[in-house]
Amino acid sequence: MNTALQHTQLIKSLSTQYGFDYCGIAKAQVLDDDARRLEAWLNKGLHGTMQYMENHFDLRIDPAKLVPGAKSVITLLKNYYPSETINGDHKISKYAYGTDYHTVIKASLKSMMAAAQEKIGDFSGRGFVDSAPVLERSWAQRSGLGWIGKNGNLLTKEGGSFFFIATLITDLELVYDDPFVKDFCGSCRKCIDACPTEAISEGKVVNGNKCISYFTIELKEEIIPEEVKGKFDNWMFGCDTCQDVCPWNRFSKPHNEEAFQPLEQMLNLSTKEWEELSEEAFKKIFKHSPLSRSKYKGIQRNIKFLKP
Repeated sequence: MNTALQHTQLIKSLSTQYGFDYCGIAKAQVLDDDARRLEAWLNKGLHGTMQYMENHFDLRIDPAKLVPGAKSVITLLKNYYPSETINGDHKISKYAYGTDYHTVIKASLKSMMAAAQEKIGDFSGRGFVDSAPVLERSWAQRSGLGWIGKNGNLLTKEGGSFFFIATLITDLELVYDDPFVKDFCGSCRKCIDACPTEAISEGKVVNGNKCISYFTIELKEEIIPEEVKGKFDNWMFGCDTCQDVCPWNRFSKPHNEEAFQPLEQMLNLSTKEWEELSEEAFKKIFKHSPLSRSKYKGIQRNIKFLKP
């Protein structure tokens, strides 16, 4: 067995061992087509106030700028679909039910990398989870894991779209998976039609300026624009509407990651209790939760905005 194949089998075995559901590998190269799409999206101002999207453009499209001598891009998917949904007065995106996924997945990536180096020997590599300048959905498609849906999410035939995506860029020579070339959305437009704020348009373009997740998480202004008042469908943090209506998510299966189990307080807080929650209590309860990203003031702003 050649070395590249041995190393590939080891990486895929370790990915399962360290809690990932899918693992695909693509050849590290410059993403020219994706660069043009990203540039057009940014030039239209569809990223709203998310200025960080404009930063490090060259790093986003060239893995060798992140890991010198990069040869392989490993994409890992981790399921976060819950066994029960929170059905309180205010809706919270499923990805935010438990511990912040950045913390959980970064720890898994670090352990997986250390285990690989122990078996293979020293090699260079860096792991990324969502917050770094990596076009992770493009790499997932290139590594054969799925296709990009009309809502901009990665879709898998086996399990839908409720997955976190992690990327490991390395200078290891590996065996590459065939890219996923088919688009199984067909003529379906359920995500487009169901979006409460009409943020999704034809051509797989999502307008960040209209997205509920943008307004409830990314927007740092004290006031949410009045023109979207009454359109949030009670989403307090994030929004899953486009995923909830997607036919491919009928294949979603509950995750088995203890860290993603819903916080007990999140299941039980009424609207009144959310409103009366002190900043001190919020920081204590949601210290390790994605909700801390919006901070106390942001969550209170969102709750106030949802009032009729």
